[in-house]
Amino acid sequence: MMAEFAYSERQACKLVEVDRSSYRYDPRPDRNGALREAMIALARQKPRYGYRRLWAVLSRRGHDVNVKRVYRLYQQAHLAVRRLKRKRLERAAPVNMLLTAANQEWGLDFMCDGVASGRGIRILTIVDGFTRECPAIEVGVSVGSRRVTRVLERIIEERGAPKSLRCDNGPEFTSRHFIAWCEQRGIALVHIEPGRPMQNGYVESFNGRFRDECLNANWFVNLVDAKEKIESWRKEYNGEHPHSSLAYRTPAEFAKTCSELTSRMAATPPSPPAGLGGSHDGARGQGFAPPRKSSAPWPAARRRRAAPAGWLTGQ
Repeated sequence: MMAEFAYSERQACKLVEVDRSSYRYDPRPDRNGALREAMIALARQKPRYGYRRLWAVLSRRGHDVNVKRVYRLYQQAHLAVRRLKRKRLERAAPVNMLLTAANQEWGLDFMCDGVASGRGIRILTIVDGFTRECPAIEVGVSVGSRRVTRVLERIIEERGAPKSLRCDNGPEFTSRHFIAWCEQRGIALVHIEPGRPMQNGYVESFNGRFRDECLNANWFVNLVDAKEKIESWRKEYNGEHPHSSLAYRTPAEFAKTCSELTSRMAATPPSPPAGLGGSHDGARGQGFAPPRKSSAPWPAARRRRAAPAGWLTGQ
């Protein structure tokens, strides 16, 4: 427009709506061209490298550059490594039921330790939440879900099946085999929230005592030695260890007391004597007299007398 119509620069920029500073701008040479090409070539060779690793390698190759400049070029070239977002398991908070009897809920958890050779071992602990008994502690190099169910079946044969199992979200407790095994036997499976071990407090308390009194106090020569020492401690815990929450009784004593109380409460009351009956034979209130029908009138001797006139007014 300036050359063909002899317009001034101001008039031409106004007509095409271009700022005069933009028209006069003289582009500077790209001083990061070589660095950008080297970084892109290196990023293609190492696609999982972030900008800090790329900066470290470029610095070793003679590029004296600040890490912030590498980050700026890294962002402009869209080389950011895509991070896979971890799928976090979400579970609702389990309801803490009131335990009133043995075998109502068992807690399960895993612990780790090692033997003298440095080989690691896994330990499955099982605790009855009401009696605080430990029916079994399984020790092995690898304890999978099928081994867990075999241990539970052995315990069920000895003391009966529990109504529910409380455990965390480990692979042994979330496998299809373990879930199907619980469904077949009608056992409710209660998974705690991830990162909330306090929701399985009975077994966590037991694990702390087990770690302090057994695992930290013993040196296991091999796997067989570990099984013998752990089983010896389990029997001592059930039969000789006084528990503060059980009024300093052992779990075995408390379980025996609860079993005796349950047996007495389930006993049927004795039948009334043959020659007694009715409501005037002294049996009412002893558990022998039959309940009175609500429609039957009381005997005349037991009816209330009418209140005298003027009793409420004091006359």
